Amino acid sequence: MAHHSSTKEIPAISNVPKHIAIIMDGNGRWATKRFLPRVAGHVKGVEAVRGIVEACINRGVDYLTLFAFSSENWRRPADEVSLLMRLFVTALEKEVAKMHANNIRLKVVGDLNRFDAQLQKMIQVAETKTAGNSGLTVTICANYGGRWDVVQAFNRMTAETSVAGPIDEDQLAPYLSMAYAPEPDLFIRTGGETRISNFLLWQLAYSELYFTDTYWPDFDASALDTAITSYQTRERRFGRTSAQLAGQTSS
Repeated sequence: MAHHSSTKEIPAISNVPKHIAIIMDGNGRWATKRFLPRVAGHVKGVEAVRGIVEACINRGVDYLTLFAFSSENWRRPADEVSLLMRLFVTALEKEVAKMHANNIRLKVVGDLNRFDAQLQKMIQVAETKTAGNSGLTVTICANYGGRWDVVQAFNRMTAETSVAGPIDEDQLAPYLSMAYAPEPDLFIRTGGETRISNFLLWQLAYSELYFTDTYWPDFDASALDTAITSYQTRERRFGRTSAQLAGQTSS
């Protein structure tokens, strides 16, 4: 299914965002504030994911994309990185059957070569098992970076096609790691930071950005509703004027 580019044409706008992308930040600080080890925050963060997945299904969201582990997160202390990997494995073991039973399609995008063979295999099995599901698509971005995405897309395109001369957006877009999804309508970052941090750089071109101080483990369905309400107050112009939009709605 081809999805429309927000820089080439005006996408359909719906009251409930079709695609929500989230940087789940603040697990470690949530734990530190409670005098708990950082990993306790990551464990609690997985529970928060469960709640948000359910909330998205109930609200009619079609795509939920979660930034779990950036290509820069390898710079963290080695013990925290290995705990995160173990947590990823246990979450896959525990959640995939439930997701499948709930008609959820799971995708994992990023440079997965850095993960060990067992985790790569589990990801492949989970994706294959849920590939035919038609409900919410949950994408986990793992060892993902926005610049990596554009570079890998370009490399795949040049390897698979004989490109002569300048290329355009339409030629590159199918090779981006999330070509199967429309661009995010709403981007959310929890934990008080107000940056995009190399997440979905290409895809966020016209997304509405929403930042909250709430730490990810505390981000629940009502916090999601607050973000969606903020989204609903935004005027999505895609380069047009307010007057053009007014003319369009009154016609």
